Amino acid sequence: MEISDPVLQFLLALCMAGACSLAFYFYYRSWFRPQTVRRRLRQQGVAGPPPSFPFGNSLEMKRLVAEMKRRRGRGGEETTEIEHDYTPLVFPYFEHWRKIYGPVFLYSMGNVVALHVSHPDVVKEISLCSSSDLGKASYLKKTHEPLFGQGILKSNGESWSHQRKIIAPEFFSDKVKGMVDLMVDSATPLLTSWRETVELAGGTAEIKIDEHLRRYSADAISRTCFGSNYAKGKEIFEKLRALQNAVARPNFFAEITGLRCIPTKRAREVQRLNREVNALILRAAKEEDKEESGGEQPTQRNLLQAILRSASGSLECSDRFVVDNCKNIYFAGHETTAVAASWCLMLLALHPEWQARARAEAVEVCGGRSPDSNALQKMKILTMVIQESLRLYPPGAFVAREALRDVDLAGLRIPAGVNIYVPVTVLHHDASIWGPDPHRFDPDRFARGSSSSITAAAGCRPPHTYLPFGAGPRTCLGQNFAMAELKVVLSLLLLRFDFDLSPAYCHSPCMRLIVEPEHGVKLLVKQVQADSITS
Repeated sequence: MEISDPVLQFLLALCMAGACSLAFYFYYRSWFRPQTVRRRLRQQGVAGPPPSFPFGNSLEMKRLVAEMKRRRGRGGEETTEIEHDYTPLVFPYFEHWRKIYGPVFLYSMGNVVALHVSHPDVVKEISLCSSSDLGKASYLKKTHEPLFGQGILKSNGESWSHQRKIIAPEFFSDKVKGMVDLMVDSATPLLTSWRETVELAGGTAEIKIDEHLRRYSADAISRTCFGSNYAKGKEIFEKLRALQNAVARPNFFAEITGLRCIPTKRAREVQRLNREVNALILRAAKEEDKEESGGEQPTQRNLLQAILRSASGSLECSDRFVVDNCKNIYFAGHETTAVAASWCLMLLALHPEWQARARAEAVEVCGGRSPDSNALQKMKILTMVIQESLRLYPPGAFVAREALRDVDLAGLRIPAGVNIYVPVTVLHHDASIWGPDPHRFDPDRFARGSSSSITAAAGCRPPHTYLPFGAGPRTCLGQNFAMAELKVVLSLLLLRFDFDLSPAYCHSPCMRLIVEPEHGVKLLVKQVQADSITS
């Protein structure tokens, strides 16, 4: 049927032109542009699995994960066998491609071109690169924006430099030394709760430790950085945890098309949680600002006050600046540390000889008192245990960077827009770097390092391949804080309790923004026969 009305003809032509434009935009964004970038890398000898339109290698990644689950048996049921080398289980596609293409290869996630780099020479260049041309990866940045916003963890350039100048001094070692007493105070409810649970159970109790450690870590970051405590910030932490789970699953359609206005159930949940978290943080910030302006000066200025002072003189939207950076510190300061503590206690329960050595050291160093900053400095064995735990189970699975402009690395010309992923787990389990049996828990690898050192890897050659806190200028600002927090809680727990792995523990590391125990860590906990310090 012919359409004779000129107006209808015009509207039909307009619709067809719009549809063609949309189709061309989708094709250009999802295939033509990334294919041009891939071609430039292939011309330099970088190989990789062939992508498919429009998903890149995402479908193959899902297929390999499904195959691994079937191989593990009974429809994906998790195994109780402890295999510390979890990379083949969590990231089977990387293992598969590394065997075919080597330590540096190319792959795609939708329209995102990614470079997998596990060659020590290239990793070294990334670690040493201080150019602003290499920044934080933007892949999934928009999807993760409700959790991180434009805070320090995701920002680049001038914005990142400005935020670093504000936040970095709050985590210098001298500042952290003054926080140790507050960390000890934060551990008191945890110690009391476990003692009561063990006594009620008749001497030995099975405890799922993860949420307990999250509460401790949340309280520690609240007291030291935000002038509050866990009870006051409980709602913020609970909603941040829910928001983390909601945004942890990648939204490939949104990343390829840039369309985020589709009101799916998940999108509505993320928006609701984001609004609630923002409101809670602003309320806490305004209370802190009111106390300071009202003359109620705290004994020690905290991070929140530093952020508030900077926001008040900033041309940026001050509310967003405060909220985004508080979210970043809340997440990085308590979630990753709590997960690291869970993995560490799991390994100590699995290795009673190291548990006994760390406990004996804590008894000797603390001398019947709670640990202080001087005691933490002397805990060499516990430092080695933590370092080895972070080697085997680094919370951050990747060091991720993006070439914001064309950049040269180890003889490769990497085009702008390429996302570079350094697999921390691969480097931490590489026999050529760590020697024979790299999957074995052996804190003696770090015996020649300083007890106060965070990343001293005497058994690691080259040392830049030990990356529990990231690499280069973007190395975690809170690493001194995290190590102090881990030493405090682990030494206090070792002084009071003995740990065995529960028969109900199911070993299943999984990726939820960070690598954590999918089913939690269950331990059999009993009190040490003679308490070594006063309660």
